[in-house]
Amino acid sequence: MTADDSFGRLDDDDYPAYTMGRAAEMLGTTQGFLRAIGEARLITPLRSEGGHRRYSRYQLRIAARARELVDQGTPIEAACRIVILEDQLEEAQRINEQLRGSKRAPHRRTGS
Repeated sequence: MTADDSFGRLDDDDYPAYTMGRAAEMLGTTQGFLRAIGEARLITPLRSEGGHRRYSRYQLRIAARARELVDQGTPIEAACRIVILEDQLEEAQRINEQLRGSKRAPHRRTGS
């Protein structure tokens, strides 16, 4: 692995850079909360070679949103479902915007 490879991972939202302990600390929650949202299938942490859970920045954002809902009194299962639906909606809106943008672009004809 080169230094460029390592630095490239710093910008990768999906790279599993955080241990469970560090993730819990960053979110201000417990490791039990992270296990619970994993059991509810909101996020599926990757595993290190030693079998330890590792979380990406994207997963931490998802977990933070679930924690926000739980802190407001939403049951954890419902909070996980809400976050999944919010994520799906955001993705659908992004795709729709891309499709609208491609329809707006003028088509060039290649001619002789």
